[in-house]
Amino acid sequence: MKTAYLILENGISFKGYIFGAEKETIGEIVFTTAMTGYLETLTDPSYYGQIVVQTFPLIGNYGVIPEDFESEKISLFGYIVKYPCHTPSNFRSIENLDTLLKKRGITGLCGIDTRMLTRIIRNSGVLNGKITCTEPVEKDRLEAAAYIIKNPVENVSGISASKTQNNEKVRHESKPLEIALLDFGSKGGIMDALNRRNCRVICFPSTVNAAGIMKIKPSGIILSNGPGDPSDPGNEGIINTIRVLDNMGIPIFGICLGHQLLALARGLKTKKMKFGHRGSNQPVKDISSGRVYITSQNHGYSVAYDSGMEQLNKDSIKESFVNVNDGTNEGLDYGSSFSVQFHPEAQGGPLDTSFLFDIFLDRVQNYCSIIEEGQDAPG
Repeated sequence: MKTAYLILENGISFKGYIFGAEKETIGEIVFTTAMTGYLETLTDPSYYGQIVVQTFPLIGNYGVIPEDFESEKISLFGYIVKYPCHTPSNFRSIENLDTLLKKRGITGLCGIDTRMLTRIIRNSGVLNGKITCTEPVEKDRLEAAAYIIKNPVENVSGISASKTQNNEKVRHESKPLEIALLDFGSKGGIMDALNRRNCRVICFPSTVNAAGIMKIKPSGIILSNGPGDPSDPGNEGIINTIRVLDNMGIPIFGICLGHQLLALARGLKTKKMKFGHRGSNQPVKDISSGRVYITSQNHGYSVAYDSGMEQLNKDSIKESFVNVNDGTNEGLDYGSSFSVQFHPEAQGGPLDTSFLFDIFLDRVQNYCSIIEEGQDAPG
């Protein structure tokens, strides 16, 4: 295998081997602690602009299974593992990880000390890095340090819709509910979860305005996951659209980035985390019941909800979930609408919180009943 290097913006470098596409790449270095679900990680649009490090050492042992993809495209900029498996064993697999990355033009790096790299990120916070096939020099470090993720939502909005837009999984024992999905880089699992619950999902790009969505008269609205900083100036139009929809009283369910954007539309703030939450073993506590759920997460920002905010908005905004490890906000309830920071649709697992889709649809049904009776929608 050909020698390759990772150079971090702080000057620390690692020597390893290239796999996948043999080309240079620059991105924000983040790590995920998931032991399985690497196919869902690779095809999650939320990783746009990032180089993902798998903390579990052996990746690729069950091969490549397109049916498990979250989108048709790989959006991350690079992939780092300790040992990539070149001889997977699974009756559903069509090829190995190396072949997939080569086909998709994604650079992979293996053979480095991923444990040490993870510890550096945990201690220093998220760092930019560059993978190169030549021994790194100061120019490489400077290029990594200067890197900024540009237009992340714009670059991934709509790429997962082609996988599930046909809505073939809708059951027809009753009239399907019409749900609008605002796609900021949605994972296919969100649409699948709604299809299984007898919903017809209509996808809208991130550039749509409220009038465009209301043309279909949706019964409810999903705000999807996606990449980047929620408070990025490029998201101002999205936030304004969400604010208009929210004021109409239509039930809204925000997931991950959707959770953050809904909070911003409601006047709350977001903040960048030191190294974020990425993996399938994040514990969150339901404040109302005290029950703890294990969740799948992928985010580097959180909603800055605190006791002062609670007092200010105690009649309209309730904190519903918190992270057990660090106390950061994991969910907010606004009445007819609510949102969570984690992924209840997690195709790679766990599915502990999939019931949140049922809660959303209960609120949708209640909204539809109010509209049919000619009453004003709750706002």
